[in-house]
Amino acid sequence: MKTRFAPLSALLAAALYALNAPLSKLLLQDVPPSMMAACLYLGAGLGMLILGLVRRASGHASREKPLSRHDLPYVAGMIALDIAAPILLMLGISRTSPENASLLNNFEIVATSLIALLLFRERISRRLWLAIGLIVLSSAMLSIEDASHLSLSTGSVYVLLACCCWGLENNCTRTLSGADPQQIVVVKGFGSGTGALIVALIAGEALPPAHLALPALGLGFVAYGLSIFFYVYAQRYLGAARTSAYYAAAPFIGVLLSLLIFRQWPGALFFAALAIMILATVLTPLDSAATEQEASHGT
Repeated sequence: MKTRFAPLSALLAAALYALNAPLSKLLLQDVPPSMMAACLYLGAGLGMLILGLVRRASGHASREKPLSRHDLPYVAGMIALDIAAPILLMLGISRTSPENASLLNNFEIVATSLIALLLFRERISRRLWLAIGLIVLSSAMLSIEDASHLSLSTGSVYVLLACCCWGLENNCTRTLSGADPQQIVVVKGFGSGTGALIVALIAGEALPPAHLALPALGLGFVAYGLSIFFYVYAQRYLGAARTSAYYAAAPFIGVLLSLLIFRQWPGALFFAALAIMILATVLTPLDSAATEQEASHGT
Protein backbone atom coordinates (compact mmCIF):
# COMPACT_ATOMS: atom_id res chain seq x y z
CA MET A 1 0.00 0.00 0.00
CA LYS A 2 2.83 2.38 0.91
CA THR A 3 4.62 1.54 -2.33
CA ARG A 4 1.50 2.42 -4.32
CA PHE A 5 1.26 5.77 -2.53
CA ALA A 6 4.88 6.64 -3.37
CA PRO A 7 4.22 7.93 -6.95
CA LEU A 8 1.28 10.02 -5.68
CA SER A 9 3.54 11.39 -2.95
CA ALA A 10 6.13 12.40 -5.56
CA LEU A 11 3.45 14.12 -7.68
CA LEU A 12 2.09 15.96 -4.64
CA ALA A 13 5.62 17.13 -3.85
CA ALA A 14 5.86 18.42 -7.42
CA ALA A 15 2.56 20.32 -7.23
CA LEU A 16 3.53 22.04 -3.99
CA TYR A 17 7.00 22.96 -5.24
CA ALA A 18 5.50 24.40 -8.44
CA LEU A 19 4.23 27.34 -6.37
CA ASN A 20 7.82 28.38 -5.74
CA ALA A 21 8.85 30.18 -8.95
CA PRO A 22 5.78 32.34 -9.65
CA LEU A 23 5.15 33.34 -6.02
CA SER A 24 8.85 33.91 -5.33
CA LYS A 25 8.99 36.15 -8.41
CA LEU A 26 6.30 38.34 -6.82
CA LEU A 27 8.09 38.53 -3.47
CA LEU A 28 11.52 39.13 -5.05
CA GLN A 29 10.29 42.55 -6.12
CA ASP A 30 10.79 43.62 -2.49
CA VAL A 31 12.89 40.88 -0.85
CA PRO A 32 16.57 40.37 -1.89
CA PRO A 33 17.48 36.91 -3.30
CA SER A 34 19.61 35.52 -0.45
CA MET A 35 17.18 36.78 2.18
CA MET A 36 14.32 35.24 0.20
CA ALA A 37 16.14 31.89 0.14
CA ALA A 38 16.67 32.12 3.91
CA CYS A 39 12.97 32.83 4.53
CA LEU A 40 11.91 29.90 2.35
CA TYR A 41 14.01 27.34 4.19
CA LEU A 42 13.41 28.81 7.65
CA GLY A 43 9.69 28.69 6.86
CA ALA A 44 10.03 25.03 5.89
CA GLY A 45 11.86 24.13 9.10
CA LEU A 46 9.61 26.18 11.38
CA GLY A 47 6.39 24.95 9.76
CA MET A 48 7.37 21.29 9.94
CA LEU A 49 8.57 21.69 13.54
CA ILE A 50 5.20 23.17 14.57
CA LEU A 51 3.38 20.45 12.64
CA GLY A 52 5.40 17.79 14.47
CA LEU A 53 4.66 19.34 17.87
CA VAL A 54 0.94 19.47 17.07
CA ARG A 55 0.95 15.82 16.00
CA ARG A 56 2.79 14.81 19.16
CA ALA A 57 0.41 16.79 21.38
CA SER A 58 -2.56 15.05 19.72
CA GLY A 59 -1.08 11.64 20.44
CA HIS A 60 0.24 10.96 16.94
CA ALA A 61 3.95 11.00 17.67
CA SER A 62 6.18 9.90 14.80
CA ARG A 63 7.31 6.28 14.79
CA GLU A 64 9.85 6.92 12.08
CA LYS A 65 13.53 6.12 12.51
CA PRO A 66 15.42 9.23 13.71
CA LEU A 67 18.64 10.48 12.16
CA SER A 68 21.77 8.88 13.61
CA ARG A 69 25.42 9.82 14.00
CA HIS A 70 26.16 7.74 10.90
CA ASP A 71 23.99 10.16 8.89
CA LEU A 72 25.95 13.29 9.88
CA PRO A 73 28.19 13.51 6.76
CA TYR A 74 25.15 13.29 4.48
CA VAL A 75 23.23 15.79 6.61
CA ALA A 76 26.16 18.23 6.41
CA GLY A 77 26.35 17.82 2.64
CA MET A 78 22.59 18.25 2.31
CA ILE A 79 22.64 21.49 4.33
CA ALA A 80 25.63 22.94 2.46
CA LEU A 81 24.09 22.25 -0.95
CA ASP A 82 20.74 23.60 0.22
CA ILE A 83 22.38 26.87 1.21
CA ALA A 84 23.79 27.34 -2.29
CA ALA A 85 20.89 25.99 -4.39
CA PRO A 86 18.02 28.27 -3.26
CA ILE A 87 20.23 31.37 -3.39
CA LEU A 88 21.22 30.49 -6.96
CA LEU A 89 17.56 29.82 -7.82
CA MET A 90 16.37 33.14 -6.37
CA LEU A 91 19.12 34.95 -8.30
CA GLY A 92 17.92 33.14 -11.42
CA ILE A 93 14.23 33.88 -10.88
CA SER A 94 14.99 37.56 -10.28
CA ARG A 95 16.78 37.72 -13.66
CA THR A 96 14.48 35.65 -15.89
CA SER A 97 10.78 34.99 -16.35
CA PRO A 98 9.09 32.64 -13.83
CA GLU A 99 7.88 30.29 -16.57
CA ASN A 100 11.44 30.05 -17.93
CA ALA A 101 12.81 29.33 -14.45
CA SER A 102 10.05 26.77 -13.82
CA LEU A 103 10.77 24.84 -17.01
CA LEU A 104 14.52 24.86 -16.44
CA ASN A 105 13.94 23.08 -13.14
CA ASN A 106 13.62 19.88 -15.19
CA PHE A 107 17.40 19.97 -15.59
CA GLU A 108 17.42 18.56 -12.06
CA ILE A 109 16.48 15.20 -13.64
CA VAL A 110 19.72 15.28 -15.63
CA ALA A 111 21.85 16.15 -12.62
CA THR A 112 20.13 13.67 -10.29
CA SER A 113 20.22 10.78 -12.77
CA LEU A 114 23.87 11.23 -13.76
CA ILE A 115 25.01 11.55 -10.16
CA ALA A 116 22.90 8.51 -9.21
CA LEU A 117 24.69 6.63 -12.01
CA LEU A 118 28.17 7.71 -10.91
CA LEU A 119 27.74 7.36 -7.14
CA PHE A 120 25.13 4.62 -6.73
CA ARG A 121 25.38 2.76 -10.03
CA GLU A 122 21.67 3.27 -10.76
CA ARG A 123 20.84 1.96 -14.23
CA ILE A 124 20.18 4.46 -17.02
CA SER A 125 18.60 2.90 -20.10
CA ARG A 126 18.76 4.13 -23.67
CA ARG A 127 15.32 5.73 -23.31
CA LEU A 128 16.39 7.71 -20.25
CA TRP A 129 19.61 8.75 -22.03
CA LEU A 130 17.39 10.08 -24.83
CA ALA A 131 15.27 11.97 -22.29
CA ILE A 132 18.41 13.44 -20.73
CA GLY A 133 19.62 14.58 -24.15
CA LEU A 134 16.27 16.24 -24.89
CA ILE A 135 16.27 18.03 -21.52
CA VAL A 136 19.78 19.32 -22.17
CA LEU A 137 18.71 20.55 -25.63
CA SER A 138 15.60 22.25 -24.23
CA SER A 139 17.60 23.82 -21.39
CA ALA A 140 20.12 25.18 -23.90
CA MET A 141 17.28 26.76 -25.91
CA LEU A 142 15.82 28.33 -22.77
CA SER A 143 19.24 29.70 -21.80
CA ILE A 144 19.66 31.69 -25.04
CA GLU A 145 18.87 35.33 -24.35
CA ASP A 146 19.63 36.66 -27.82
CA ALA A 147 19.44 34.04 -30.60
CA SER A 148 21.10 36.33 -33.15
CA HIS A 149 24.25 36.62 -31.01
CA LEU A 150 23.88 33.33 -29.06
CA SER A 151 24.28 35.19 -25.77
CA LEU A 152 23.36 33.31 -22.61
CA SER A 153 20.74 34.40 -20.10
CA THR A 154 22.38 34.99 -16.73
CA GLY A 155 19.16 34.08 -14.96
CA SER A 156 18.95 30.74 -16.77
CA VAL A 157 22.56 29.90 -15.88
CA TYR A 158 21.83 30.54 -12.20
CA VAL A 159 18.81 28.22 -12.35
CA LEU A 160 20.87 25.47 -14.03
CA LEU A 161 23.56 25.78 -11.35
CA ALA A 162 20.85 25.47 -8.69
CA CYS A 163 19.61 22.29 -10.40
CA CYS A 164 23.12 20.83 -10.31
CA CYS A 165 23.33 21.51 -6.57
CA TRP A 166 19.93 19.92 -6.02
CA GLY A 167 20.87 16.93 -8.18
CA LEU A 168 23.77 16.20 -5.84
CA GLU A 169 21.63 17.02 -2.80
CA ASN A 170 18.91 14.60 -3.96
CA ASN A 171 21.41 11.80 -3.85
CA CYS A 172 22.59 12.85 -0.38
CA THR A 173 18.96 12.84 0.75
CA ARG A 174 18.51 9.41 -0.82
CA THR A 175 20.88 7.91 1.76
CA LEU A 176 18.70 9.48 4.48
CA SER A 177 15.35 8.40 3.04
CA GLY A 178 14.97 5.63 5.62
CA ALA A 179 14.94 8.25 8.41
CA ASP A 180 12.03 10.39 9.60
CA PRO A 181 11.11 12.71 6.67
CA GLN A 182 9.77 15.34 9.05
CA GLN A 183 13.02 15.43 11.00
CA ILE A 184 14.98 15.69 7.76
CA VAL A 185 12.95 18.72 6.68
CA VAL A 186 13.32 20.42 10.08
CA VAL A 187 17.10 19.90 10.09
CA LYS A 188 17.37 20.95 6.45
CA GLY A 189 15.12 23.98 6.95
CA PHE A 190 16.86 25.43 9.99
CA GLY A 191 20.36 24.46 8.89
CA SER A 192 20.13 25.72 5.31
CA GLY A 193 17.91 28.66 6.25
CA THR A 194 20.39 29.85 8.88
CA GLY A 195 23.25 29.47 6.42
CA ALA A 196 21.43 31.48 3.76
CA LEU A 197 20.54 34.13 6.36
CA ILE A 198 24.22 34.51 7.29
CA VAL A 199 25.10 34.87 3.59
CA ALA A 200 22.33 37.48 3.17
CA LEU A 201 23.48 39.54 6.17
CA ILE A 202 27.13 39.39 5.05
CA ALA A 203 25.98 40.61 1.62
CA GLY A 204 24.31 43.58 3.32
CA GLU A 205 20.71 42.49 2.68
CA ALA A 206 18.21 43.84 5.19
CA LEU A 207 15.67 41.73 7.07
CA PRO A 208 12.27 42.04 5.36
CA PRO A 209 9.32 43.64 7.22
CA ALA A 210 6.65 41.35 8.68
CA HIS A 211 4.17 41.83 5.80
CA LEU A 212 6.81 40.38 3.43
CA ALA A 213 8.53 37.92 5.78
CA LEU A 214 5.33 36.08 6.74
CA PRO A 215 4.26 35.27 3.13
CA ALA A 216 7.84 34.18 2.35
CA LEU A 217 7.92 31.91 5.41
CA GLY A 218 4.50 30.50 4.49
CA LEU A 219 5.60 29.82 0.93
CA GLY A 220 8.67 28.07 2.31
CA PHE A 221 6.54 25.83 4.52
CA VAL A 222 4.37 24.72 1.58
CA ALA A 223 6.78 24.74 -1.39
CA TYR A 224 9.83 23.48 0.50
CA GLY A 225 8.65 21.95 3.80
CA LEU A 226 5.65 19.88 2.77
CA SER A 227 7.10 19.31 -0.70
CA ILE A 228 10.39 17.94 0.66
CA PHE A 229 8.48 15.81 3.19
CA PHE A 230 6.52 14.07 0.42
CA TYR A 231 9.63 13.89 -1.81
CA VAL A 232 11.69 12.10 0.86
CA TYR A 233 8.81 9.68 1.48
CA ALA A 234 8.66 8.88 -2.24
CA GLN A 235 12.44 8.40 -2.47
CA ARG A 236 12.24 5.68 0.18
CA TYR A 237 10.28 3.44 -2.21
CA LEU A 238 11.23 4.75 -5.66
CA GLY A 239 14.91 5.73 -5.48
CA ALA A 240 16.44 9.07 -6.48
CA ALA A 241 16.17 8.80 -10.27
CA ARG A 242 12.60 7.46 -10.36
CA THR A 243 11.33 10.01 -7.83
CA SER A 244 12.78 12.78 -9.99
CA ALA A 245 10.88 11.34 -12.95
CA TYR A 246 7.50 11.83 -11.24
CA TYR A 247 8.66 15.11 -9.75
CA ALA A 248 9.21 16.40 -13.29
CA ALA A 249 5.56 17.51 -13.34
CA ALA A 250 6.54 20.48 -11.13
CA PRO A 251 8.02 22.66 -13.91
CA PHE A 252 4.93 22.35 -16.10
CA ILE A 253 2.60 23.22 -13.25
CA GLY A 254 4.88 26.15 -12.50
CA VAL A 255 4.75 27.31 -16.13
CA LEU A 256 0.94 27.23 -16.10
CA LEU A 257 0.75 29.16 -12.83
CA SER A 258 3.27 31.73 -14.10
CA LEU A 259 1.30 32.34 -17.28
CA LEU A 260 -1.94 32.70 -15.29
CA ILE A 261 -0.42 35.09 -12.72
CA PHE A 262 1.77 37.31 -14.91
CA ARG A 263 -0.17 37.01 -18.19
CA GLN A 264 2.99 37.50 -20.27
CA TRP A 265 3.12 35.45 -23.48
CA PRO A 266 6.60 33.93 -24.13
CA GLY A 267 8.23 33.79 -27.55
CA ALA A 268 8.29 30.93 -30.04
CA LEU A 269 11.62 29.59 -28.74
CA PHE A 270 10.07 29.00 -25.33
CA PHE A 271 7.22 26.94 -26.77
CA ALA A 272 9.64 24.92 -28.88
CA ALA A 273 11.67 24.20 -25.75
CA LEU A 274 8.44 23.38 -23.89
CA ALA A 275 7.47 20.79 -26.52
CA ILE A 276 10.89 19.13 -26.31
CA MET A 277 10.74 19.15 -22.50
CA ILE A 278 7.29 17.53 -22.52
CA LEU A 279 8.60 14.76 -24.79
CA ALA A 280 11.58 14.23 -22.51
CA THR A 281 9.35 14.10 -19.45
CA VAL A 282 7.03 11.55 -21.06
CA LEU A 283 10.01 9.36 -21.85
CA THR A 284 11.39 9.53 -18.32
CA PRO A 285 8.50 7.90 -16.38
CA LEU A 286 8.16 5.28 -19.13
CA ASP A 287 11.80 4.46 -18.64
CA SER A 288 11.30 4.18 -14.90
CA ALA A 289 8.40 1.78 -15.36
CA ALA A 290 10.39 -0.34 -17.79
CA THR A 291 13.38 -0.40 -15.46
CA GLU A 292 11.19 -1.49 -12.57
CA GLN A 293 9.69 -4.27 -14.68
CA GLU A 294 13.06 -5.50 -15.84
CA ALA A 295 14.38 -5.43 -12.28
CA SER A 296 11.44 -7.47 -11.02
CA HIS A 297 12.05 -10.06 -13.73
CA GLY A 298 15.73 -10.14 -12.83
CA THR A 299 15.04 -10.91 -9.18
